[in-house]
Amino acid sequence: MSSAFSVGLTGGIGSGKSTIASMLSDFGAALVDADVIAHQLTSTGGAAIEALRDSFGAEAIAIGGSLDRAYMRARVFSDAALRTKLEALLHPMIRTAMREASDRLVSDGVAYVVQVVPLLVEGRRWRDYADRILLIDCSAATQLTRIGARVGIDQVTATKIIAAQATRAERLAAADDVLVNEAALDQLAPRVERLHRTYLRFAAIKRSRETL
Repeated sequence: MSSAFSVGLTGGIGSGKSTIASMLSDFGAALVDADVIAHQLTSTGGAAIEALRDSFGAEAIAIGGSLDRAYMRARVFSDAALRTKLEALLHPMIRTAMREASDRLVSDGVAYVVQVVPLLVEGRRWRDYADRILLIDCSAATQLTRIGARVGIDQVTATKIIAAQATRAERLAAADDVLVNEAALDQLAPRVERLHRTYLRFAAIKRSRETL
């Protein structure tokens, strides 16, 4: 089976990754979102729950049986070793699930797949799954403003999360394409559509090479 052209979409927290991914989907891209898969794995009955309980204790699991995300967020963004431990547990499971989801989409004949991976730059193995990396970029001030609008994340935690992620310079150095997300959505749409058409061309080139 041939592999679909894959775009690794990334960016810091509050950069607007989900918004841009949704816009690409509206234009015709297929989406596989690492955060969505992570939530599935860590929800009640999810495949990661027992391993999380064993590694971080019963207090890491909420009464309903899902991961207590607020509790874990507070712990791992105050302790780099715990964050590394959590990522070592979850990331291989997430990568496997994303690969399986992408394979199903390829079987369905999609033109290209957008894999939304917040920690793509931080976790180097993620890059092996993308033909091209798209960075959604914005200023730190914009990040903090957007994070502040979310429920359950205060400014102190938000600052810790930003500090724990790759720097803006590191992301820019890793990116093939950069979309600065500071404008209104109606101004972004034409730029997202241009990216979509570019990825369709790349996908067609990849398909033609694989048929030679």
